[in-house]
Amino acid sequence: MSADVTAVDGTQDRKPRLSVLVAALVGVLALAAALAAGHLVAAFVGLNSSPYLAVGNSAIDLTPTWLKDYAVRTFGVYDKLVLLGSMAVVMLVLAAVAGLVSRRSVVPGTVIIALFGLVGLVAVFNRPALGQLSLLAPVASLGTGVLVFRWLHRIAPRSAVAEHENTETDPDVETASADPNRRRFLVGAGGVAVGAGVVGLGGQLVSSARDAGASRAAIGELAVAEPAPPVPADADFAKLGTPSFITPNNSFYRVDTALIVPQVRAEDWSLRIHGMVDREVTFTFDDIRGRPLIERTITMTCVSNEVGGPYISTANFIGVDLRDLLLEAGVRDGAEQLFSTSEDGWTCGTPVEAALDPDRGAMLAIGMNGEPLPLEHGFPARMVVPGLYGYVSATKWVRDLEITTWDARNAYWLDRGWGERGPIKTMSRIDSPKGFANLGAGRVVVAGIAWAQPTGIEKVEVRLDDGPWQEAELSTVVNDDTWRMWQIELDVPPGSHKATARATDRSGYTQTEERVPAVPDGATGWHSVLFNTA
Repeated sequence: MSADVTAVDGTQDRKPRLSVLVAALVGVLALAAALAAGHLVAAFVGLNSSPYLAVGNSAIDLTPTWLKDYAVRTFGVYDKLVLLGSMAVVMLVLAAVAGLVSRRSVVPGTVIIALFGLVGLVAVFNRPALGQLSLLAPVASLGTGVLVFRWLHRIAPRSAVAEHENTETDPDVETASADPNRRRFLVGAGGVAVGAGVVGLGGQLVSSARDAGASRAAIGELAVAEPAPPVPADADFAKLGTPSFITPNNSFYRVDTALIVPQVRAEDWSLRIHGMVDREVTFTFDDIRGRPLIERTITMTCVSNEVGGPYISTANFIGVDLRDLLLEAGVRDGAEQLFSTSEDGWTCGTPVEAALDPDRGAMLAIGMNGEPLPLEHGFPARMVVPGLYGYVSATKWVRDLEITTWDARNAYWLDRGWGERGPIKTMSRIDSPKGFANLGAGRVVVAGIAWAQPTGIEKVEVRLDDGPWQEAELSTVVNDDTWRMWQIELDVPPGSHKATARATDRSGYTQTEERVPAVPDGATGWHSVLFNTA
């Protein structure tokens, strides 16, 4: 339909249209209502089916590896908040555009809002961990968004050239006709805004009622039959600038693809082991907790860790031998890969020989540093396989273990160009002094960490500028599956200087100077820091 028509008297009469502000508000409120409805329904059928989260998860899956690495390096644990915030800004802009292109006709905006809903529907449909009922959330979002947009558009106050011309002879014409419409729209818009807030809050309350936190709190203390040996007092040089040997739970690094922490109650959790096995077995949380629990001190390392990076931590993990669970299922000849799946659909491939190696001590962990696993670190249960980077060994919120071959299944990161097996490389890091620190000349303490799980660290050497390598003092060894701290005093004259460190593991291998990026199987290179003395 044309926007301009010719009246009988020959004058131009334009179809009434929304003001810019009202049109943008119609689009934004329709988006808010759509997201709130989807969030409420998702609270009942699975929170990850919320279209907003599903689109965010899909964005993570489709993001190129180099961009993911950049996000991890730049934003650390806040990378997902940055993604969600960026999505919110883009969606608000597009919603406002949907309103603006519909100032005369409701059709263009309806199409854009519907496309929003279809994107959410496709995102939910493609999420591997979501069932058919999860589609109810994006359907509710789509329907609500379209209906609210069309209703607000219909009741919104309009202005037109013809109306302004009428007001020249009778100013009360526009006032009399517009004020009731304006009041009705303001009431309707306010109702939508409040309703969206209430519905969204309701969804949050419903999902909170299923919060795994209460389940975790109810577990209480985990009785450990075989505790880890005590950590010696001289296992770190924390007073000289190294980390404490055991990383507190709230400081333990976290790198994963989960936009929101999966909420799995212990009473609802189970672990299925199947595939190339003699018999399929399923374990509940009570089954695992009822076994004699062991405690092991293990350092975990992320493959995304750049030279000198922060993504390494150590904890006392509590659980059972993963090997025992696999042997109960009976691993068949020819099995190569332990393909694990998380509650949120993330997948990981672990070499079967590493999981079955009795000397390596792979675990199904349910506790960390004396308490049940924190929610963000995998509660109720996770895998911990020493000596392998986390992307091939450390599935959190683990639900399913399939014994298979490398050719049969490709895990999440393998599909994105990362290496197949991911053994941890011998590395070291300088923690003190910090880069570009200003210090007094004379004796300067340089301290840091080194790691080579599961081989262990034999020595660490440090050099000042281009001088000779000097061997550092090592802390007391705890076990070969953990990091080792080191420190050395250097005689430093005034000026600008560079300290460099390198480690040698117990096999005799000295870490290479060659700098390579984290992709595909871990970074290499010597870590250096620049500092000034006066």
